[in-house]
Amino acid sequence: MKIISFGDIHEDTSNLVKIKTIMETADLIVVSGDLTNYHGIVEAKKVLDSVKKYNKHLLAQYGNLDQPEVDGYLTKEGINLHGNGYIFEDIGLFGCGGSSPTPFNTPSEITETDIKKYLTDGYSKVKDAKWKIMVCHTPPKDTAIDVIRSGMHVGSQTVRDFVLKYKPHICLSGHIHESRGKDKIGDTVVLNAGMFRDGWYIEVVIDKSSISAVLKSVA
Repeated sequence: MKIISFGDIHEDTSNLVKIKTIMETADLIVVSGDLTNYHGIVEAKKVLDSVKKYNKHLLAQYGNLDQPEVDGYLTKEGINLHGNGYIFEDIGLFGCGGSSPTPFNTPSEITETDIKKYLTDGYSKVKDAKWKIMVCHTPPKDTAIDVIRSGMHVGSQTVRDFVLKYKPHICLSGHIHESRGKDKIGDTVVLNAGMFRDGWYIEVVIDKSSISAVLKSVA
């Protein structure tokens, strides 16, 4: 199975055409959050429709810069990862959207307690899957993917603790645009593709005996 994931689209879908063939041959597309730029359902639908032109097999969740109504819209569409989980053969995907509190009072911030609840709810639906992929818009704290320009780590301790306790094989994240990269927490590989307009995405490949995830450029 091949999964293509990206996030922090912020309504700029111009790079989709550059990975058209890759998307068309993927088994699943995963959008990790921030479809819009402070907007709601209308703009979120435009983004999703652009993705669906190349692949209709899609899961998504809202980010902190999406209005809360986007969460309900994704649920109605039957593709919401937030607080939810899906199993495809041996592969379980679960997620948590929004973000932990920021200094900027963005539209969809949630508490650390909320993050734990939503991740737990999603994990409970996939706990028996052989391969587990966690999709959390907020990155885990103290990693290569949660560092802002000042050098401060601003990720979530709750997300980090969850990874350490439940040991998903892969953690796909985003939120911190300037912190594109790859790291590990124990045996869990954690990745952040950064802002989509900067030209990066994540490719996850799973077979019966292995799972791998890499950052790739659209160029």
